Amino acid sequence: MKAYERFLGYVKINTASDAEKSDCPSTPGQKELALSIVKEMKELGIGDAHMDEYGYVYGTLEANCGQKTPVLGLIAHMDTSDAVSGENIRPTIIRNYDGADIVLNPDKGIVMRVGEHESLLEYVGEDLIVTDGTTLLGSDDKAGIAEILTAIETLQKDKIRHGTVKIAFTPDEEIGRGADRFDVKSFGADFAYTVDGGKLGEIEYENFNAASADVIVHGVNIHPGNAKDKMRNAVLIGMAFNAMLPANEIPACTEGYEGFYHLSGMAGREEKAELHYIVRDHDKNKFEARKRRLEKTADFINDQYGAAVIELRIKDSYYNMKEKIEPYPFLIENVEKAMVKAGVTPKITPIRGGTDGARLSYMGLPCPNLSTGGHNFHGRFEYIPIQSMDRMVDVLVNLVGV
Repeated sequence: MKAYERFLGYVKINTASDAEKSDCPSTPGQKELALSIVKEMKELGIGDAHMDEYGYVYGTLEANCGQKTPVLGLIAHMDTSDAVSGENIRPTIIRNYDGADIVLNPDKGIVMRVGEHESLLEYVGEDLIVTDGTTLLGSDDKAGIAEILTAIETLQKDKIRHGTVKIAFTPDEEIGRGADRFDVKSFGADFAYTVDGGKLGEIEYENFNAASADVIVHGVNIHPGNAKDKMRNAVLIGMAFNAMLPANEIPACTEGYEGFYHLSGMAGREEKAELHYIVRDHDKNKFEARKRRLEKTADFINDQYGAAVIELRIKDSYYNMKEKIEPYPFLIENVEKAMVKAGVTPKITPIRGGTDGARLSYMGLPCPNLSTGGHNFHGRFEYIPIQSMDRMVDVLVNLVGV
């Protein structure tokens, strides 16, 4: 079976995770997909394939090479972002793409325009899987799952010599919990790779240092007609807090190694308001400076009002895995060789986000991230070239083969 065929089956199941739920996995669709994957793995000869009580899927492809090699892990995640609906995904395959704008949904007038998505022009003549413009596609990271299992099938079908390969598929990565209950010890890999990246050829081992910051504003409400010198409007104070942060250090104004403050949510009334931020930076010192700036901003406003108007809660989420990967340069060198052998140009890029691998690297399992071939993740204009998926399968086969 081709990777894209597997992928089209996986996206039929809505696996959007839910940060508001404390269960693991946070949504039932993830377990539904997990059970389906376990069945498929067993059909591929992965005898120990199983789902644990938390919805994690594990399995082992035993070595056939007759020599001792490091045990390598391949990991992807089953959940999708809830930023855009993942319910009732209707993918379409655009065969032999001609370079023109793509009408995703004629009834709703939804068009993916080349002028806004210039990467499309890199795939003229290829076959693209696209959405109907009302949902995301789910290639983050169901494409990674499909590519890993297709590589496993290829290794067996073509009788390619390989070492022991450990396989894992995790829940709730999109809400930052993918590594929470990952059993590194029983997984048993010496090193691993997540297959959770974007454009074909990307190799990532530098990710953001990440924190969340909740700003709770305590106001005082009173009838507007009698409010002079008495009302303390929590919503306006929250707006003032945000205005004191650098206006150009937000996601829409940054790229590459540039960090940011991202106001991801704001709600409230006169009496109480809440602002929710994520804070990101690749550089550890700059990351710490960003958190200090939030603290100083809160202190400044509290001093202005002479009271604890601002309550600030900062929590670190994950750290840059670079320092955990650099002692093992062969992890990157081996991927580069595997890509070149597959006719893919490798490109080392910083992750403007995080992966399960970032957390796992700090849990004792060095784990760079590899591309899936997908584009425009988490949105209605997400797409993935079938040929990129096929190439990525070749890369994984080359990486595992000995």
